[in-house]
Amino acid sequence: MPTTVTNHEALQLVVAVHRLVRSLRQAAPARRLQPTQLLVLSELSAHGPMRIGEIAVRALCSQPTATTVVTSLESTGLVRREPDAADGRATIVVLTEVGRETVLSMAHGEAELLSERMSELSPEDRDLLRSAMPVLRHLAEPQENK
Repeated sequence: MPTTVTNHEALQLVVAVHRLVRSLRQAAPARRLQPTQLLVLSELSAHGPMRIGEIAVRALCSQPTATTVVTSLESTGLVRREPDAADGRATIVVLTEVGRETVLSMAHGEAELLSERMSELSPEDRDLLRSAMPVLRHLAEPQENK
């Protein structure tokens, strides 16, 4: 039994995860957002207001990309910028109520679809997926947080 993971095996997992996420997003009836936009909204929902630099770290993108994404989300009313109380020269990005509802709607739509797909699996495969969830969450964390 191999003890290391090959690049090919890792690539297979990356492709499978991308295909799963893409198929869920395409099938979900909710509002369409780019993956980075959804990730930024999700991070703000989970961790609260933050500066652009922190958003870039959490969303695993460059600071200019984070700025562009926040600007587009702000133009649609999903986030707003406010002065940072700790440093008046800086701003923080805050999730609006519309943004919060959008995240919840998308998450529930995708979760509902995934639940339906998982219910078609064998009980053994469902248990296997449940046991893999903590490992997948760990792998998804930015390396700076480890």
